[in-house]
Amino acid sequence: MHTLLCRSRIRLPKLFPTPGNRPLWSWAARAVCLLLVLSIAVTLPWRWLPPPTTSFILQDRLRHEKPVHHHWIPWEQISGVLPIAVVAAEDQKFPDHHGFDFQSLMKALREESDQPRGASTISQQLAKNLYLWPGRSLLRKALEAYFTILIELTWPKRRILEVYLNVVEFGPRVYGVEAASRLFFAKRPAQISLHEASLLAAVLPSPKRMSAAHPSEYVHKRASQIKAQVRALGGPGYLDWQ
Repeated sequence: MHTLLCRSRIRLPKLFPTPGNRPLWSWAARAVCLLLVLSIAVTLPWRWLPPPTTSFILQDRLRHEKPVHHHWIPWEQISGVLPIAVVAAEDQKFPDHHGFDFQSLMKALREESDQPRGASTISQQLAKNLYLWPGRSLLRKALEAYFTILIELTWPKRRILEVYLNVVEFGPRVYGVEAASRLFFAKRPAQISLHEASLLAAVLPSPKRMSAAHPSEYVHKRASQIKAQVRALGGPGYLDWQ
């Protein structure tokens, strides 16, 4: 009888395999699920709460001893000309696309442009500013695409633009429209004129080199183009999804 029991135990299938016997794909699936949960955990809360900081701000703090200027301000305290100026300058299809402007991307690839902003949407720029680092590596672009999709799926458009206006760099160690408005124009964001909003939008491609407070001839020219584009789009009413 003892021999029969031993043999029966040997023949029983392993319903619960030990970790050493778990297939590699199973561990890979668990790792992917964990990364997915973590990425949602660091993205979804900012649909309602102000992000306490960003990857770009943290990198700036580590590189420099000088203070970083950044203060969150809600959408209702931002002049209506600021969002439309930034959209006109950076991403005119922002209300309609789902994170990517494939038409502009193909055009940039055909022209082999050196301007990194040419095909990058506001959603992509926000993903990069919040979570990533400067550069154009394939890994960074892949992560940027992933976080862009995640943000577009979980945040409404107005929230994406609100967070972007609060975290994007407008000058060396100056992040967000609150700090930029007060430092450059001695005004609250609610008091900014279309001309001043266009100056802020004009420096976004290279805020460490260009200045909204002391604009060069190029910045003045670019600001004039942005004002014309704002009017062509119909002004703040273009963002009627808000």
